[in-house]
Amino acid sequence: MSEYTEEERRILAYLRESVSRGERYFRAKNIAESIGLSSKQVGVRLPELADKSEEVEIEKWGRAKSTTWKVTPS
Repeated sequence: MSEYTEEERRILAYLRESVSRGERYFRAKNIAESIGLSSKQVGVRLPELADKSEEVEIEKWGRAKSTTWKVTPS
């Protein structure tokens, strides 16, 4: 298992809880507001977590004004 920073652990905990019943779509801004980080802090870490997380699957889904992330339980 990969080592996670404190911010990554907070993001993963939020995502695990949020997708416990199936896939969901998120924006970094909404995750950040829920866990007390900035949207930039979350947005920088989501692509990194997509590569190393075995707990949830994180996929860059769409881009309008901001990127949408599709998250599903692993």
